[in-house]
Amino acid sequence: MSQNFTPPAPDSYSPVAAPAPARRGNFGLAVLAAVGTALVAGAAYGGIMSAISFQIGYLAAGVGFAVALAAVRLGGRNPVLPVLSAVLTLAGVYVGYLLDMALYVSEHEGIPVSELLTTELVKLNQFYIDNIDPISILFYAIGAYAAFQTARRAGH
Repeated sequence: MSQNFTPPAPDSYSPVAAPAPARRGNFGLAVLAAVGTALVAGAAYGGIMSAISFQIGYLAAGVGFAVALAAVRLGGRNPVLPVLSAVLTLAGVYVGYLLDMALYVSEHEGIPVSELLTTELVKLNQFYIDNIDPISILFYAIGAYAAFQTARRAGH
């Protein structure tokens, strides 16, 4: 005796896969990466300024962009990251200006850059403060703004 069995037709309703868990960032790693990025990008900024003997606002914005991306990629949607990125960008742009100034003084005074950035750092900083111009302050603002906006938008 054979039974005639027909399996049920597939349902038109397919269960939706569960959404992936929200990505939680690692804040400590994000801070370390952003600090490292600020130092490296700032040094590149200073090296480029020294090489071309000219300041470029887009490069300050690039420092901010790089710092913010490093922070947000590793830190996720932490609301502190836009402000942190802006502050670290200010530090990165400052590093760039100090390196540019060290290269300038080294070229004209014959003092090694390594010495200017270590034992003579206080004097170099005072020389920079005495010679800062309004365009430099504008570039600090451009970099910080770019970092804040990049981190804010990338975090949402």
